[in-house]
Amino acid sequence: MRDNTEMLPATIRTLVLATLPVACFAQLVPATFQVPRTYVTKTYKLVPLGPGLEKQDYDAYMSSIDHLRSTFSGGGWPHAGLTMEEALKDVQGEKARFDARKSFTYAVLTPDGSKELGCLYIKPSPKQGYDATATIWVTKAMYDAGFEATLVKDMKQWLRAAWPFEKIAWPKREIPAEEWKKLPDKSKS
Repeated sequence: MRDNTEMLPATIRTLVLATLPVACFAQLVPATFQVPRTYVTKTYKLVPLGPGLEKQDYDAYMSSIDHLRSTFSGGGWPHAGLTMEEALKDVQGEKARFDARKSFTYAVLTPDGSKELGCLYIKPSPKQGYDATATIWVTKAMYDAGFEATLVKDMKQWLRAAWPFEKIAWPKREIPAEEWKKLPDKSKS
């Protein structure tokens, strides 16, 4: 199934993707691959985003609406009208895709797990020449503290060392958005 949701506003896209049956997407990693459940450092840890983390997730992105709209989502997400009910549906969808090995979203938490600092998304690449895409966001406070650079560096190393991908794209980070859009789609190969 081709994902044409990139043309939708980010909030609608999130809700649409969260409601699609998991079977609509191919597995991102082989069935034999042991998907990492955590990544732990002295200053933060990653865990799969899912139910039980909706409050931390909601608090994190709602604390940084303008920052995330300008640095991550392109303007549609998050917005002041998001509800906890929508937050729960979102994390339920992320968990379903994670469990089905379709995409992997990790919450970046404080070591004690009480606060979310951001998220890492590992998804299938829609573009030829790449196995997967990786994107991150961090809260405005963590961005201002310089944490984003540390997280990106760590995640690049972790994805190379612990995951089975040959080539990972970092759209909007290593590949400008306009250049990324012009790359040939896998569906046209």
